[in-house]
Amino acid sequence: MALSCGIIGLPMVGKTTFFNLLTNAQVETSQFFSGKTNTNFHLVKIPDKRLDYLEEMYKPRKKTHATLEVTDVPGLVRGSSQGQGAGNEFLNAIREVDALIHVVRAFKNDQVLHVDGSVDILRDLETINLELLFADLQIIETRIERITTGKKRTKEHELELSAMHKCKEALESDKHIHQVELTEEERKELRHIRFLTEKPMIIVINVDEDQLKDNDFPFKEEVLKYAAERDIPCLEICAKVEAELRELSPEDAALFMDDLGITEPGVNRLAQIVYQRLGLISFLTAGEDEVRAWTIRKGLSAKQAAGKIHSDIERGFIRAEVVAFDDLKEHGSMTKVKEKGLARLEGKDYIVQDGDIINFRFNV
Repeated sequence: MALSCGIIGLPMVGKTTFFNLLTNAQVETSQFFSGKTNTNFHLVKIPDKRLDYLEEMYKPRKKTHATLEVTDVPGLVRGSSQGQGAGNEFLNAIREVDALIHVVRAFKNDQVLHVDGSVDILRDLETINLELLFADLQIIETRIERITTGKKRTKEHELELSAMHKCKEALESDKHIHQVELTEEERKELRHIRFLTEKPMIIVINVDEDQLKDNDFPFKEEVLKYAAERDIPCLEICAKVEAELRELSPEDAALFMDDLGITEPGVNRLAQIVYQRLGLISFLTAGEDEVRAWTIRKGLSAKQAAGKIHSDIERGFIRAEVVAFDDLKEHGSMTKVKEKGLARLEGKDYIVQDGDIINFRFNV
């Protein structure tokens, strides 16, 4: 499943650092506003403690995580929607992704200049927000003009026009398109357009170590209100600390996190939240050859999920042997789970749940 997320934000806020942390890539970061003009792509493994548990239990030859593609685009500047800076490349790159990670800078560092001369989270959030709004507004206005001046107006055109006017009104009121109430028919007529403000978004506040320890940063209350009004999750992560954690042994990393009052690396939480925001879940397969997390859309049936492994398994589907991961962890072995009657045989219409451990029976 080739779903992707794009990391966006102003220059010098830590986008490429987060890209490297998420993907283990070694892309060069820059301390200069003009230093980055290219777009980077890489896969990120979705951290999953359930896989670690299954690995310990089965000692497989291979462990395979669920993955997402991450795109790191050039820094956005004011006026990008009109082609300023790397604006056109930025907008083209993120229009293709399925979710957005907006990195905003809270840390102060005299060695890393801010593009606007000072650190102001709300201003920076609004700068990016306006560029996304303007870019969508341009598309809508162009499309409305094309329909209204066209010689032929179909029923589908009328539905699209109705939807476009609702979206235009929302954008002009500083609302995102994902907040617009549309009918199913209207939504169907807009499927061919990839609006930027319709994409699921996560805000990442890049804090410094003191701000992380204090669980505070300038205008925190206002920033959380801003995110809540737009239904956007907001995470506080210190990229500098995350980079240091990567260099430590597991034992030292655990001590360091304990000292900072955090239970797991911030980039792990970020990857998991992106996954969830895309409406994705994982079902698991386990054996001596491999333990693996398989990515599916929430709401898929057992037969459809089987097709993610191989089309033959979907075609010849008979039954799915299902064990909930939590039941396995509670009882410690598949034998005990079966003794308790917690292993189930499910039919083709069973809706797969996150963390289901499944063995498919099939005949081709």
